[in-house]
Order: sequence, then C-alpha cells, then structure tokens
Amino acid sequence: MGFFSKLKKAWAKPEDVAQQALDEYKRQQGLDVEPEPAEEPVPEPEAAAPIKETTPEPVPAQPETDAAPVPTEDWQAGLTLSLRQAEPRLSQWLNIIVEGVEEKGPALWDRLAFLFKALGAPEDEAQNFIGKFETWLDEMGYVAVAEFKSELQYRLALALDLEDEEDERDRLFLKLSEGISKTREQITKRIDGLLSSHSSLDDDFWEEFEEILIMADVGMEAANQLMENLKARAKKAGTDDPDDFKDILRAELEDIFKVPPRIEAVNPPEVLMMVGVNGVGKTTTIAKLAHRAQMQGRKVLIAAGDTFRAAAIEQLEVWANRIGAGFFAKAEGSDPAAVAYEAMDKAVAEGYDLLLLDTAGRLHTKINLMEELKKIERVVGKKHEGAPHRTILVIDATTGQNALSQTKLFNEAVGVDEIILTKLDGTAKGGVVVAVTLQNKLPITFVGLGEKMEDLRPFNGKDFAKALLT
Repeated sequence: MGFFSKLKKAWAKPEDVAQQALDEYKRQQGLDVEPEPAEEPVPEPEAAAPIKETTPEPVPAQPETDAAPVPTEDWQAGLTLSLRQAEPRLSQWLNIIVEGVEEKGPALWDRLAFLFKALGAPEDEAQNFIGKFETWLDEMGYVAVAEFKSELQYRLALALDLEDEEDERDRLFLKLSEGISKTREQITKRIDGLLSSHSSLDDDFWEEFEEILIMADVGMEAANQLMENLKARAKKAGTDDPDDFKDILRAELEDIFKVPPRIEAVNPPEVLMMVGVNGVGKTTTIAKLAHRAQMQGRKVLIAAGDTFRAAAIEQLEVWANRIGAGFFAKAEGSDPAAVAYEAMDKAVAEGYDLLLLDTAGRLHTKINLMEELKKIERVVGKKHEGAPHRTILVIDATTGQNALSQTKLFNEAVGVDEIILTKLDGTAKGGVVVAVTLQNKLPITFVGLGEKMEDLRPFNGKDFAKALLT
C-alpha cells in the first residue's frame, strides 16, 4: 500500500490505525502511552497526589489557568486530530504541519518525522529525508518556512509518491499556466481578436492564423502542417464556426503532444546521456533530474563528460554535492568516452540506480562533437548492454527556431529519445514547443519553469493546451 493510501486509511479510522501510529511514535520518542480510558473516569485516590516532603501541608491543586506547561507529546495529539479532519490533500497536510512554525529547526523536523510515522514509513526514511532537506536549506541559505515551503511540498510529493494526485496536478497546472503567460499573451489574445473579426473559417481566417503561428515561432513548415490538420478536423466536425475553433485547436494540440508507449524496464543501472549546446541550462537540468530521482528513492551518479571546460566540471560537482548525488570526473581535457567508460564501472560496482552522463555542448554544427557523442554511445553500449537507455536533448525555448535546428541535427547524429525544454517561463515564443514536437515526432518529457529544483516539471500536453487557450 502506498503512503497516500496509508494516510487516507489512517484518517478514515482514527479509533485504531491513526491512534496506533501515534502511540508507536510516542514509544519511539520514549514518551508515555496513555491507556484506553475507562467508560467512566475514576478519580485517583487522594493519597496518590504528589506531596513535596519539605511542605508541611499538601499543596492545593492549582487552577487550570495556572497549570504547568502542556506536556511535550500533546502537540502530537492535536496534530493527529487536525490531520484527520483535513481534506486528503498534500497541501492541506503541509499547512497543518508548518502551522505556527516560522523557521527551520527542531520543531519542524519533529513534525515532519511525525507525518512520516503516521504514514507507516520507516524511521530511517524519515530521517534521511529530513537530513537531506536540512542540508539543502543550509546550502541555499533558507531559514524562513515561507522561503522553502513550496520546495518542501514538491519533495514530499516525490518522496511519498503523490505527484499524480489531484492536489499536485492542480499545482503543476498553475505553475505551467504562469510559466507560459508570455506565450499566451502572444498567441491567445491574437486568436481572440481573430475570432471576433471573422464569421467563418474562411481563407482569410487561415491566412491570419498562420501569421499568428509564425509570430509565436511555430515556424513556416510546422505552421502549414498544423493548419492542414486543423482544416481536416473542422471539416470532419462539419463546422466553419469560429466559436468552435478553440476546441478544435485544443484537441489537435493534445494529439500532437501524446507520448507514445515506451518500455520503461532497463537492465540497471539506467544510463541517460544528456546532450545539447552550451548555454541551454543542461548542467542545472542534470542536477534537477538527479534531485528528482533521489527524492523517488533512487541512487544517482553524475558523470562530468564535458571535459573541455574546467568550469563545466566544477559546476557539475558543486551541484552534485549540493543535492547529495554521487559524482565522477577526470582531469580537464580527458577523453569524454573514457570518462563515460569509467563512470559506468563505478555505477555498476557501487550499486547506483541511475547514471546521468553530461556531454560537451560546443556548437552543434561542429562535426567532431557529433562524432564524439557517437563514440560515447558505442563505449557505454559495449560496457553495459543497452546503454545509453535514453538520449535526452536539452533545448532553450527562448532561442526559438535555433532550438528547432538543434533538435534536427542532434537527432540525425545520435538519435534523440526525448526533449527537455528549458526557460519556457522566459519567452513569448513558446510556439517552438509545437514546432519541435510536430516536425521531429519527439516527446517533450519535462519543461523548465524557473530556477529552483521544483521548477523542472513533467510536461503534459493536455495541460499545456488548456493553459495556452484559457
């Protein structure tokens, strides 16, 4: 049973499961577990009341307002009750966990440990999560809960396998919608103006729509292909009413972005070869992928295969240390294929689940770079059958048509399996998303929507179409 199911079960049956979790947590902390109350409370004998030996007369009981501080374990009982009563959403539970806690520290760690305990997670998993998160906060210099609450929710969603739950999907949609606001401004407002000025989907309509697509960097070839598909859809639906156009376009975009089925099983460790030109955000994308995989319980090794830039090796090592991933590198100027070969040895020998192999990003028009990538593929394939299991191209959405040409060249040279599109939040020309997918038939698996770890998110074509055309 997953953590999410366990928690819902616990809150649904407070008289047994949740109380048992609370009692067990108290035992772990060395606290007393109160016995089940009798049907009618029986007052303790007067003789049982504690009397100080130095006091000649019994000390009278103090009024409730002057009582001693509430015992430490009382917050756990209150927390349990609040969690039981909350909606089964991670955001709701997290709000309860951090309520009254302004900064990182023991109070927050105790509450997180309690949440993991209530979910039935082993104590070592909770402590591992907390320890890594505390280290990351120290690295980033975050203190106030408000600064890192969103990142904490993201990590909990991954660690507790809640990313596909409605709460996280809603959060992702909001993030995506905010991220493509510039593109939506460029496309949707123009489309709205187009629809209001035409009474039918005639030739003039399609001509103006083509201009909108080109302005959004969809490109001429992709724009023509998209329009032909849309015309066919409208004809099949038997409509030329502009009021139906957005629904037709939304359905077409959803089809364009459908990810084909893929065999996920691999002979471990899984090897991902990361390719792309300099400046697209490949290094930080590798770090975010490693972070994500670790939150899902995988042991990750990062290999610095861009040996032509000392700064690239150093930057990747900083990221690896920051997120707690394994790291392998050789001296500047080493043969990248040798780095891949030895990193493969290390990954197998030390039981890593995932190897992320960085590669050089010199100009994509350079033939020697493509040959180098082919050599890396051959070497790791001989060392570990089936590797690299996926070749992932990282492209920058702000570069528009350059991203399109990069995709074509890398795909022809080494065979790209999927695309990660970075900096989507910084461009008004997000139409390149459509062009890349439509012309190359390659799935976009992740999009970068900011600089934080949580800002690399799975790409959902249906959500993209919905966010773009709202």
